[in-house]
Amino acid sequence: MPSGIRVATERVPEARSVAIGCWVGVGARDETPELAGVSHFLEHLLFKGTPTLSATELAQEVEAAGGEMNAYTGAETTAFFVRLPADALDLGLELLAEVVRQPAFGPADVEAERQVILEELVAAQDDGEDRAHELLNEALFPEHPLGREIMGGRESIEAMDTASIAGFHDRWYRPDNLVWSVVGPVDHDRVASVLDARFVGAPAGVAPVRQAPAVLPLPGRAESMAIEQAHVAVGLRALANGDDDRFALSVASQVLGGGTASRLFQRVREERGLAYTVYSQPTSYRDCGTLVLYAGTSPDCVDEVLATFTDELDRLAGEPIAPRELEVAVGYLVGSMLIGLEDLGSRMNRLASSLASYGRVVPIDETVDRYRAVSAEDVQRVMQRVAVDQPRSVVTVAPGRSRTSRRRRD
Repeated sequence: MPSGIRVATERVPEARSVAIGCWVGVGARDETPELAGVSHFLEHLLFKGTPTLSATELAQEVEAAGGEMNAYTGAETTAFFVRLPADALDLGLELLAEVVRQPAFGPADVEAERQVILEELVAAQDDGEDRAHELLNEALFPEHPLGREIMGGRESIEAMDTASIAGFHDRWYRPDNLVWSVVGPVDHDRVASVLDARFVGAPAGVAPVRQAPAVLPLPGRAESMAIEQAHVAVGLRALANGDDDRFALSVASQVLGGGTASRLFQRVREERGLAYTVYSQPTSYRDCGTLVLYAGTSPDCVDEVLATFTDELDRLAGEPIAPRELEVAVGYLVGSMLIGLEDLGSRMNRLASSLASYGRVVPIDETVDRYRAVSAEDVQRVMQRVAVDQPRSVVTVAPGRSRTSRRRRD
């Protein structure tokens, strides 16, 4: 649009509601160590009111219309969205645009949310699975922002002042960094015009400049905490979100631990009863990615679970998967994507994330075709890229001492 914002809509004429989202092209990896967690802080603060609406009034406006607002913070984007009945479209557009462009940053609100975030940090640190993933990220991306907890740490959150938070917002929450996505019984030109008018005259802004991780992953780490179950995670550096092999990696991860038919679920849970939760998951960023395996298990079974993880990673790289495994994995990935698109929020998310990641809205049929083109040989090749002669980070969080001393350090 003339203001610099990008707007994508999808018309669903039979829908009775609308989903509106704003993706900001900045996230946790774009923060300095002193401002670690500021993107997540802003996720909280933008709903605390604007110059014309208090937090209570904002909540009342949305809920009186039968809607809800929410947000999340990622490594490379921060997203804000609202769901409303279709006849409240204008209200949703106006409110979310005001929230994104003109947060109030009241000192009392900053202090209140600071305490909320500190409690959120403690809750995450008390969860063994969350802690295992936090430690694994630190091992996979040492000396890099991708290795930091998205919420930041106690030291940075306590030290952050209002001026620094507002300055980060002013620098990055500019039109050229904003992607808007609206789905429902909407008219594209009208939606785009309403949003564009809210940002006309705002400084254009620039996208953050990012550095790819340069330091090799660390072998891993073991930590004890006051829990009953052990949490085991294995991670490898993987593919960037523009890599042509990303579809083959998704299929490989699905075969490995993506569902109840996967190898890890069958071997670890069904055959041996070693874990209730076991999975694998790929994540991609602009210039790198990860493949993570996780299980929650008995402390006595950690070595057996790790050995199974190693066996299956090596087997995927060493031999082609069976035709039926390929059929099941591709079928699940395609089917779950299509089923998810029955939800307006999922459609809104797809438009925004596609535009933010690739600079275009990728057609659904194109994605389906890319998955269906994956062969068993493709899966083996991508696993050879990711898992052969590449460092593996291993993290265990097991029952042991109290976490009190570690919380003080944070």
